[in-house]
Amino acid sequence: MKDTLTYAFAVTRTPPPGDALTAAAGHGGGGPLRVVRAGALWLVVQDVPAEAFGEASLGERLNRPEELERCARTHHRGVETAALSGPVVPLPMATLYLGDGNAVESVSAREAELCELLDRLRGRTEWAVKVHAVEAAGPPPGTDGTGEDHAPAEEGDAPGGRAYLGRVSARRRTQRDARERALAAAHAVDRELRRYAVAATRHRPQSEHLTGRSAPQLLNAAYLVDDAERAAFTRAVAGFGAGRVGTLVETTASGPWIPYSFARLDQEWNTGEHEARA
Repeated sequence: MKDTLTYAFAVTRTPPPGDALTAAAGHGGGGPLRVVRAGALWLVVQDVPAEAFGEASLGERLNRPEELERCARTHHRGVETAALSGPVVPLPMATLYLGDGNAVESVSAREAELCELLDRLRGRTEWAVKVHAVEAAGPPPGTDGTGEDHAPAEEGDAPGGRAYLGRVSARRRTQRDARERALAAAHAVDRELRRYAVAATRHRPQSEHLTGRSAPQLLNAAYLVDDAERAAFTRAVAGFGAGRVGTLVETTASGPWIPYSFARLDQEWNTGEHEARA
């Protein structure tokens, strides 16, 4: 059995400098990062020990949160190294081949598609934008924070009476209306930012456990932005941050990033309203 496997990080048309490959920290126990030619393309790869990266052992390791995070960070470093000289198509984490020949064969089979995708990514970066509802200052008067109404009963208001039920219904309508207005504000952010983007995609909103916030996340989106439009895009984001849509939502952005969200061969880009702004 062969002692090593070929771990592939990314595909590029322009290989990174040799000193950058040597300096990059790859997976523990493996060799230095290097490049392998596949027709008009290059793969950034690393030789990794087969014992640690075989299907069973790797699967067991990735089931441990600390190992999963370590592998993800290392994979991202490899992709960043590959991107030093030009656009890249990041490969999924733990893309492994029995050897260089298998890696080259796999890439060469899709060379035309990969070249087209790399051309589309050139001169463009990804920006992540998240929109949260503004956190309420506290529970409505007359409640204990659980949504139960503990307001003093009015004279003649029997338990379960119409006045009590009316207050409960009104509170629910207020909460529902507030959420609908916040969602509309989040959609307004998305519509505006798409005007400055080549493509956009929405991810599933993150849970409160992941965000660490009690306010719900209403929008979790990524935008592919031309370098020439970067200033306009960031100004638009700043405008929302300054309260352009009122106090209903809070908008945050991060970037520029390697365009992971737009570097899939099976993906049809949603160009949205970008052309309509011209």
